[in-house]
Amino acid sequence: MAAPSGRSGGRAWAALVPAALLCLAARAAAGPGTAPEAASSTAEFDVRPGGEVHSFSRSLGDYSCSFTYSAQGGTNEQWQMTVGVSEDSGLFSCSIWRPQGKSYLFFTQFKAEVKGAKIEHAMAYSQAAAGALNDIPLKQEEFGVTESTVSHREGKFRFELSKLMIVAKTPRDEL
Repeated sequence: MAAPSGRSGGRAWAALVPAALLCLAARAAAGPGTAPEAASSTAEFDVRPGGEVHSFSRSLGDYSCSFTYSAQGGTNEQWQMTVGVSEDSGLFSCSIWRPQGKSYLFFTQFKAEVKGAKIEHAMAYSQAAAGALNDIPLKQEEFGVTESTVSHREGKFRFELSKLMIVAKTPRDEL
């Protein structure tokens, strides 16, 4: 089940989030120039082991997402970050994942931070869907969600991370 932030309508968000993410992912797959304005942006980056803290960020309009982590073991892995804004500009999404599905690095820490919007739903996975693999979510006690961050929980996180998905509600000007 999804991990709603607990503020309002957890069941409604659990139903809405997959649909919103599918729409944003479809727009990302369609590529640039297929919509009147850029609704999403995807970038590749290397997740590097060695125990040092690294960070990667992407922005789209007034919204941004950053991923900060420290990992050990193996060699660099290629990951992707997609940021997107829904057609009505009501939702901002940030997805961070390893396209091959499973990371072989041991993450000692991670934090994804959203600026310009408040997190309504977030989920972290030890394995991302790829080929015959399915998403495997982390246990709820392994990570925490606030209005602006998703991060590991010290002493509870089991060092496996392959995907983070965040949907945040954008501020609306009321007439």
